[in-house]
Amino acid sequence: MTDITRLVTDQQALGVSKLINEQVPPLADGQALMRIHRLAVTTNNITYAAFGHTPHLRYWDYYPVAEQGWGQMPAWGFAEVVESTVEGVEPGERFYGFWPIATHVVVDPVRVSQRGFYDGRDYRMELVSAYNQYQRVLTDAAYRPENEDYQMLLRPLFITSFMLADYLEDNGFFGARRVVISSASSKTAYGTVFCLQQRDDLDVVGLTSASNRDFVEGLGCYDQVVDYDGITGLDPSVPTLYVDFSGNDGVRATIHHHLTEQLVHNCYAGSAHNHEHINEAEWTLPGPAPRRYFAPDQIRKRNADWGPAEVTRRFNEAQLAFIDRVQQPDSPWLTVEEHQGLEAAQALIRSLVDGRVDPVKGHVVVL
Repeated sequence: MTDITRLVTDQQALGVSKLINEQVPPLADGQALMRIHRLAVTTNNITYAAFGHTPHLRYWDYYPVAEQGWGQMPAWGFAEVVESTVEGVEPGERFYGFWPIATHVVVDPVRVSQRGFYDGRDYRMELVSAYNQYQRVLTDAAYRPENEDYQMLLRPLFITSFMLADYLEDNGFFGARRVVISSASSKTAYGTVFCLQQRDDLDVVGLTSASNRDFVEGLGCYDQVVDYDGITGLDPSVPTLYVDFSGNDGVRATIHHHLTEQLVHNCYAGSAHNHEHINEAEWTLPGPAPRRYFAPDQIRKRNADWGPAEVTRRFNEAQLAFIDRVQQPDSPWLTVEEHQGLEAAQALIRSLVDGRVDPVKGHVVVL
């Protein structure tokens, strides 16, 4: 039997967690035991938890916990096969995927292919498939061993950025001549702007806090950087598309009241500031009702338009270019900070929930 430790989180107080030690019984046929090695733990994980019960997301359901009110916060990273009863999933193989914050996990690999596998447990098959695919590193065209930390920190965010930029372009930017993006210091926000850099017919404005302004201006990818208290200084006559990564109620209300009919679209894409569930039915603001953006929807559309192989090729090309840019030695957008063990992961999660993070740092938990 294998001893494992899991980090579980209070679903109503995301900064509160505890460690649970248990033993894994011998594997049944069709199972594999994975040893989790490295995980990216970012504000994105807090968003997963905050919206863990949202019907089309259900992030708490990927690795359920028996104790009522507690859950395993999932994270992207790398794990190796320790033991397997499944042909094609061999001990020592390394996989990238959506894991629990734990030392080990048992999976039921199905649809095993050269690319990887899906976890075949019944409740997993009901969930969004994009979070249920485990990629062999040996067949991942975008995998670079030296870039593992950047891949797990950026790929899950950059797929959102890449498909969001494509979604906006696919819709003609809803007629906007200006794009205003909140939480401009977030990786998903500046990843989206990176994908829009070839557009010279749009002004891209980054909204950020005063404390992050120097960092955002230093990125050099926004045409203009504005503090949150400077929103009303924006020209209200310019047709504007708002990409809401913050989820901040006050910022959203200021945008709507200031731009009114010139706000052509409000794309709700994340929640860096607000960790409460947001009820769209309660939004009663002037201008267009905010519309939630969900990357898997655009992925499905482009899989139908272009074919999955072409979607993957375009994404891999863009992802590698983005990783190259963020780690440029002379002006890095992101530096990696390692945290050793699950106790360090608990402290990191508390800092993320409280918003006490440096935007230039990407946090990796090593187990």
